[in-house]
Amino acid sequence: MAAEAAGAFRRTAIERSDQRIAWERADQAFFAAGACHILAWACRNVYLERSIEVTAVRPGGELPVFHVYAVWDGWAFDHSGWNPEPQLLAVNADFEGLPLQRVRITVDLAEFCAEHCHRMPHQYWRDPLPRAREYVRRYDPPWA
Repeated sequence: MAAEAAGAFRRTAIERSDQRIAWERADQAFFAAGACHILAWACRNVYLERSIEVTAVRPGGELPVFHVYAVWDGWAFDHSGWNPEPQLLAVNADFEGLPLQRVRITVDLAEFCAEHCHRMPHQYWRDPLPRAREYVRRYDPPWA
C-alpha cells in the first residue's frame, strides 16, 4: 500500500470526545489518527530482534508531534504499512502544506505519552495492543 497522509484520517469532534466511536473506526483510520503511537511501539515489540526506532513528525519547530511511526533501515511503518521513510515524510508534508521536522523518540511509551499528551493503552475504550500487533503482522516487513 502506498503511503497515505495521517491527516487524511483525522478524528471528527465526536470521535475525539467518545472513545467507543473512535475505537469503532476502521483499523487504518484508528492507527492513522489517535493510536499511531501505539502502532509504532507495537511494531518495535513485534520485531524485537530488529533495531526499530520510534520517530515522529511535527510542523517546523513546534512542540507537539502529530504522527508517530516506526523506522527500520530507511523504511517507515505506520497505518499505510511499510514505505520508504522519505515517501512517508513527503506525503504528510504535502497534505499538511508545510515542512515537517522529523523527531527521534528516545523515551519509552509511558514517558512519551506524558510528554506529548497521548493516551496510554489503558486509556482507550479497549486495549489497543492486540489490535496493533495484529495490524503490524498484516504487512510483510522489508527484510522478509
